[in-house]
Amino acid sequence: MKSLLKLLLAVFLLALPAAAQAGTVTIKGSDTMVILGQRWAEAFMKKNPNIKVQVTGGGSGVGLAALQNGTTDIAMSSREMKKAEADKLRARYKAPPAQRSVAKDGVTFYVHQGNPVSALTTEQLMKIYVGDITSWKQVGGADAPIVAYSRENSSGTYVFVKDMVLDGEDFAPAIQTLPGTAAVVNAVSKEKNSLGYGGAAYAEGIKELKVKKGNEEIAPSADNIKSGKYPLARDLFFYLRAEPTGDIKAFIDFALSPEGQAIVTQVGYFLVK
Repeated sequence: MKSLLKLLLAVFLLALPAAAQAGTVTIKGSDTMVILGQRWAEAFMKKNPNIKVQVTGGGSGVGLAALQNGTTDIAMSSREMKKAEADKLRARYKAPPAQRSVAKDGVTFYVHQGNPVSALTTEQLMKIYVGDITSWKQVGGADAPIVAYSRENSSGTYVFVKDMVLDGEDFAPAIQTLPGTAAVVNAVSKEKNSLGYGGAAYAEGIKELKVKKGNEEIAPSADNIKSGKYPLARDLFFYLRAEPTGDIKAFIDFALSPEGQAIVTQVGYFLVK
């Protein structure tokens, strides 16, 4: 009888959403946000040693799917939740999902440090990624083929670029897909004819492109991103199945506190307010 009770208890605990298991907060999603999430978790656990915070990446879509199936408390997303995703959560959990903007970022296009091109329009970027422009010579650079890198389609940054830069068009088949912004930065730093994109905080060892708008070349600087002047500025989000309570609320409150927002700037992103 005791063995049966233990088995039933184990099955019950496994069936609980992550949020129902005391003492642990699980966070999953955006690879853009994973370093930031880990830094928040480390600082929060130092102040709250009785609460364990687990942070993993995989992409915004993966995090939002985990939120739907109950295997994470918080989904990190570098894009806004789609209406269909919100509707599924509302139908399953009988409550509207909660959204929190926790930091700001600017999607940045990277080139090799030796590339003479310093700025492109969003139209030129679109034409490169849909396959209409294939040589740097077509945009004022060397007579060399453009080696373009992208993120996987589960990435919120991929979705943001497809929507905001490609205007919903598909990426060309020749575009090479890499599993994370760090991998894109590493590839761009090694290939002199390359082009890639990702979050501003990852732009080390490569050159950031400015975005041409009219006669102006706009850099992905802190001021331009915070003001919204940079055309590819965006918010970074936490999503939850419902309004947070308990340990989850305590963690989110910490992330949005002055101490938590100081970590945002240390990592290389920008204050939400």
